Amino acid sequence: MDVDATLAGMGLSLPDPAAPVANYVPFTRAGNIVFVSGQVPRVDGAMWPVGQLGAGVSMADGVKGAQLCMLAILAHAKVAAGGDLGRVRLLKLTGFVNSAPGFGDQPKVVNGASDLAVALLGERGRHARSAVGVAALPGNVAVEVEAILELDG
Repeated sequence: MDVDATLAGMGLSLPDPAAPVANYVPFTRAGNIVFVSGQVPRVDGAMWPVGQLGAGVSMADGVKGAQLCMLAILAHAKVAAGGDLGRVRLLKLTGFVNSAPGFGDQPKVVNGASDLAVALLGERGRHARSAVGVAALPGNVAVEVEAILELDG
């Protein structure tokens, strides 16, 4: 599967890999396993959406935010894979959703990342997952997603 062609066919592109904002690295590798640090959604360099699901941020914007997180994850994965996303297999996603009290649809929000991963990577995009509601995220962003990947070769 040509992931770059699939991206282009969907009208999507990978962002430039984001630099860390604190004392950590964007990803680390142990053998063929790559751990990608939590990625937040950005539009034109600014965090978006911000706020809580269930209190101002719509489900549609939360899902779009999770998709943007997946694109950011894949940007780092592409670097880790030497430019070849065809080498990437997604093992595990953890999605954190900035949730108002009583909001319980975190899995629906994180589906934005999961569904995009499968659309882009096919069977190599199927993964284990956790979707967690949290009281706050950095910069009050609505969603953050981290990943564990495996590289061929």
